[in-house]
Amino acid sequence: MLIAHTHTLALARSCIAELADTAFTADASSAYEQALAALDLIHADHVPAIDTTLVCAETERQLFVDALEAVTRLRAYGLDVLHIDLVLAMLGTAHELDHC
Repeated sequence: MLIAHTHTLALARSCIAELADTAFTADASSAYEQALAALDLIHADHVPAIDTTLVCAETERQLFVDALEAVTRLRAYGLDVLHIDLVLAMLGTAHELDHC
C-alpha cells in the first residue's frame, strides 16, 4: 500500500470513527460503525490505526464531508468502485439516521 493510500485510508477511518463517536443516536452510531467495518473489509483488515489528530473538522457537517471525500479518493488506488460506492451509501444512510 502506498503512503498516500495509507494516509487517505487513515483519514477516512478517523472521520468515520469520530462520526460514530459523536452520533446523536445509537442507531446512527451503529450505522457509522458498519460503514467503517465495510471499509476495513475492502482492505482485508490491513488498515492503519485510527488517528484523531488527522481530524481537524470544526463541525459535524464538515467531518461528514471530509469522510465522503476521503472515501471517494480511495478510488484512485485501484479499489473496486462498487465497494467504495457501497461504503458511501452506508455513510449516507448513517448520516440520515443521525439527523432524523
